[in-house]
Amino acid sequence: KKVAIEDYSLSADEQKILISSESEPIYRRSSREENFVFDIKTKKLTQLSKAGKQMFATFSPDGSKVAFVRLNNLYMVDLATMTEKQITKDGKWNHIINGACDWVYEEEFSFAKAFQWSPDSKKIAFISFDETKVPEYNMQTWGKLYPTDYKYKYPKAGEPNSIVKVSIFNLTDSKIIKVDIGKETDQYIPRIRWTNDANILSLNRLNRLQNKMEILHAEASTGKTNVILTEESKTYVDVENFADDVYYLTDNKSFIMSSEKDGFKHLYLYDITGKLIRQITTGNWEVADFYGIDEKTKTLYFTSMEILNTERQLFSITLDGKLKKQLTSEKGMNSANFSKDFKYYILQNSASNSPLKVSLHKAQTGELVKVLEDNAALRKKLEDYNIAPKEFMTIKTSENIELNAWMIKPTDFDPTKKYPVFMFLYGGPGSQQVLNQFDGSNFMWFQHLAQKGYIVACVDNRGTGGKGADFKKLTYLNLGKLEVKDQIEAAKYWGTLPYVDKTRIGIFGWSYGGYMSSNCLFQGADYFKTAIAVAPVTNWRFYDTIYTERFLRTPQENATGYDENSPVTYAKNLKGNFLLVHGTGDDNVHFQNSISLEDALIKANKQFQSFYYPNKNHGIYGGNTRLHLYTMMTNFLEKNL
Repeated sequence: KKVAIEDYSLSADEQKILISSESEPIYRRSSREENFVFDIKTKKLTQLSKAGKQMFATFSPDGSKVAFVRLNNLYMVDLATMTEKQITKDGKWNHIINGACDWVYEEEFSFAKAFQWSPDSKKIAFISFDETKVPEYNMQTWGKLYPTDYKYKYPKAGEPNSIVKVSIFNLTDSKIIKVDIGKETDQYIPRIRWTNDANILSLNRLNRLQNKMEILHAEASTGKTNVILTEESKTYVDVENFADDVYYLTDNKSFIMSSEKDGFKHLYLYDITGKLIRQITTGNWEVADFYGIDEKTKTLYFTSMEILNTERQLFSITLDGKLKKQLTSEKGMNSANFSKDFKYYILQNSASNSPLKVSLHKAQTGELVKVLEDNAALRKKLEDYNIAPKEFMTIKTSENIELNAWMIKPTDFDPTKKYPVFMFLYGGPGSQQVLNQFDGSNFMWFQHLAQKGYIVACVDNRGTGGKGADFKKLTYLNLGKLEVKDQIEAAKYWGTLPYVDKTRIGIFGWSYGGYMSSNCLFQGADYFKTAIAVAPVTNWRFYDTIYTERFLRTPQENATGYDENSPVTYAKNLKGNFLLVHGTGDDNVHFQNSISLEDALIKANKQFQSFYYPNKNHGIYGGNTRLHLYTMMTNFLEKNL
């Protein structure tokens, strides 16, 4: 039969291709699919398994085998004989998961595949999750004669998490060695990775409060571990954004990792025992993405915010930290994909009014080899739409704090006229919306609104990223307080501009942004006329353990931090126009959040509008959904702002 190629990966020797097809999405980063192995030499296509769809099918480094997860168990196929071996047998829905992350790890630690091949292809390390004691969330799905229930394990703040264990399967004798991760069970293992020694597994261990992170080295043959590095914080260690930056050099005598322990995210070199050799990058600026090292020339490659914290430029630096070179010069957001030998990279560049460009460059010099895609047709098309430029600026608050901002004015802007302002925000910890990048669909909607006579504006409040750890962590234990204060100050500022009608200021956000837009309208009733909240968190008690406790600790420890900044608390203050939108199939920010807020608004006898998308998840997309949503929001603004 014909196989639709939806994704593929090459074996290390580039002799085989693993092709995935018929993919079914599960959560944000997971899916199950049928996989096929294509032998490039013989042109033969073979189905990997006929016993059901697989998750995370992955070649062994020598290309002889493929491991995958099916129905919460770990499996392996020997490609020479196509024989399938079941490695674990205790996997059970809502109880035990082997080799794949549970819901909350996948969402908040940004990884879903929980197994790793050893470099010699003789072992597989994997994480198992015992979800038995995690409370179950019941999500109804609609459409049939009787609604059905989708029940899955979701640990809300303060509730029990999965108990995790790490194991190593040895292909030679089929034995499974348990790795010693300590007696404490209320903890996290947010990453496992092999060093370049096939007998040493590296793992991150994080306490539940997320203020102590350790790197452990485990002996694959015995499971014994040593703590080689510990990092602690008075607030939290930002593991989610740093966990993938651990890079072991091939001599296995040293490794590189990132940390913000000096106040900014930088790169550090340690010996294999965890002793600091040196800090490689320094300065009052942040490393964004670390791409790796050319070990022949001892050159590291990374993007940073050194030039502007609203942009990303690509740099190289020698391992001794002495010779740093800027490789990109085009303004905006730059990201790179390096060849295995670090001789070349593919650069992706975009800016606020400039769509994506893709080009091939020499790594040592940054010299352009070839433009791969310049999106000329799209650029030409955009000219027909009379796109208004995004103007970047900083706003100084009454507390003398400078906040990054941008503004889009109507294309026929007349400074003698008065315009309404429509503010867009997200505002969550470490995030950035004020970036010089091409934003796609939201940007086009903002252009549409600008052509209808609105000024569209955005401000990154305290707690957002790009300005160092102290600025990011100002909101610790008090999510929502300073952020809302800053957005209200921004609204006041826009209102002082001679071309702004201060009686017509609105605000819109999604997810954390919906939490913020609700709070801004309720707490800043004298400054905001209208707000739209899509899929908002309305009380952090409803959200998951890992994200929420990172910033607020548990509700048991910090009840006021949870309740004092909840939109539900301030619903009674609603004066303006409010539109509340949610998908009923939101597995991330549960529909329960909007129901709770609705209940509070009704009790306070407040009139508002709400709309729910049947069975749609947190992204609220599919079919006609986005067109319907953005049409509805546009109509709401035209009527109420």
